[in-house]
Amino acid sequence: MASHPLLTAFRVSKPAFGAWITLPGTFNARTAALASPHISWLVIDCEHGMTSLQPGVGESIQAVAGLGAAAPSTIVRIPATGPCADTSAAWQIKYVLDAGARGVLVPMVSNRAQTASVVAAARFPPTGIRGFGSPFTQAVWGISAKEHLTTANESILVLVQIETREGVQNLDEILSVDGLDGVFIGPYDLSLSYGYPAPSPDPHPDVEVIIQEILIKAHAKGKKCAFFCTTGKQSAKRAQEGFDMINVISDAGAMTEGLKQAFAIAAGDVAGEQAFGY
Repeated sequence: MASHPLLTAFRVSKPAFGAWITLPGTFNARTAALASPHISWLVIDCEHGMTSLQPGVGESIQAVAGLGAAAPSTIVRIPATGPCADTSAAWQIKYVLDAGARGVLVPMVSNRAQTASVVAAARFPPTGIRGFGSPFTQAVWGISAKEHLTTANESILVLVQIETREGVQNLDEILSVDGLDGVFIGPYDLSLSYGYPAPSPDPHPDVEVIIQEILIKAHAKGKKCAFFCTTGKQSAKRAQEGFDMINVISDAGAMTEGLKQAFAIAAGDVAGEQAFGY
């Protein structure tokens, strides 16, 4: 059976916690996947992270999927952003899904046309335009080719990031696209797009108002709403607020904080608060 904890959490309306993978390599992805039983998903970041789209992301997906039935869902954030979320991004979406990703995350989507294009690229006909033919995908999912072809449209998650002024302005139209599973709020670029500093660690109060409006509108349209946090404390708060998918920490952030704390204790220092950043 294909492992897909994030989809399971979505279907039962349970908050799903995950981690951001910014460092390349199969050992890194697998180590993160094994770090906690509370990890439902991993985003392999090919936009700002150092994992290459070809062939790195496929190898990372394989490393996680190889853990079996308990493996977290692998979601890939593709490099294409903004206008590139239009039809020119279709090959990137096809590539990561053929590599076995359980879903795709597309950054800086700002209007209905871009959203519809993303959804179409992620779905097999007649719903979408995704081509069938990879000899590897079904093996990563642990099902037959026929099963994958008949279940992929209901199993693969399609998420777009809301992180621009235009995206907020066009949110109702974006949320009306059939086949879109949810929106992922990018609090850093969202803050910058409105002229506010990036969260450190929390967003500006004016940006927080926008964030809560996105959450309310997404749920009103029957869509899931995700949020990027950098600490467990932040994540617990967002779960209580009703966010469906919450990033807790990144691999680079966890390593940096772990090293800082350990060396501070070894040297007899008092470690400070978590530094700004992912």
